[in-house]
Amino acid sequence: MTPPTDHRSDPDLARLAAVNLNLLVPLLALLEEGSVTRAAARVGMTQPAMSHALNRMRRLIGDDLVTRQGSGLALTPRALELMAPLREVLRHTARVVNFPGFDPARDGRTITVAMTSSTAFVLGPALARLIAERAPHATLRIRNFVEPQAGDFTDDGVDVVLLSEAFTSPHPRERLHENRWVVIAHPDTDSDASALDLLTSLPHVAYDSQHRVPPYAALDAQGVQYRIGRLISDFLLVPHLVATAGGVAVHTFRVAAAMGERIALRVEEFPLPVSPLGVDMVWNPHLADAEFIDWLRAILVEASTFGSGALGSGG
Repeated sequence: MTPPTDHRSDPDLARLAAVNLNLLVPLLALLEEGSVTRAAARVGMTQPAMSHALNRMRRLIGDDLVTRQGSGLALTPRALELMAPLREVLRHTARVVNFPGFDPARDGRTITVAMTSSTAFVLGPALARLIAERAPHATLRIRNFVEPQAGDFTDDGVDVVLLSEAFTSPHPRERLHENRWVVIAHPDTDSDASALDLLTSLPHVAYDSQHRVPPYAALDAQGVQYRIGRLISDFLLVPHLVATAGGVAVHTFRVAAAMGERIALRVEEFPLPVSPLGVDMVWNPHLADAEFIDWLRAILVEASTFGSGALGSGG
């Protein structure tokens, strides 16, 4: 018979016995919220109590954790390192003590979704409405990026990144929706001009990025002649420039349709075969709450539901 292991010799457990582990929950809230006030509200503490806990955390960790930066707080490098493992430890602890599963009607967490401004323009309103209806105590935080960096997938409490297939991901991804390509132009353009006529006769307003949009490869493959007249690094602003300053552009149907509800815009189908642009969900690999992931996935799928009818002149 194998003798029992002598756990009394474990020095880490002995040191933990002298640590107030109740500090870990407010510590994670502070790191994710980046605000003493918001962190205190999230865990049901007063602001003075959270400030007192912060001082105790600093002594415990041996680091300032947050520093004043302008009107807000910035996390120290050590705080950024702590966030993911601390989140994982607390979620495992919640399962060990058999806390009830995710309940959107009661949960008060901050739900963080990272995406481009174009994706936020299309999905943001529906996403905000659905979360407000079904998780009334939660806070939705939308983080925008132009091109994702490695840290965007794990840092600052992000739950999921909505990522165009034009961008690579260091983590697994699953398809959320596809977005076909269209041609957009000023509504005063010649109504008899086809989409191909518009592309060959008007200066293009193009997305200024190292990731060239696929329709241009299709145009080049067919030998279609066109001229780039303007470049802009924010894809969402392309329809605005076309509608207010003229020209033509290739864009995604969802953005063009949503923008066409706000400004006068001519929208036509792209005249050549080209694969649609896929948008994927990339989940934070440290997010261990399976019930929450399933719930948020369903919310995102519902928010992304969009009509795909044919277009004509005037959109």
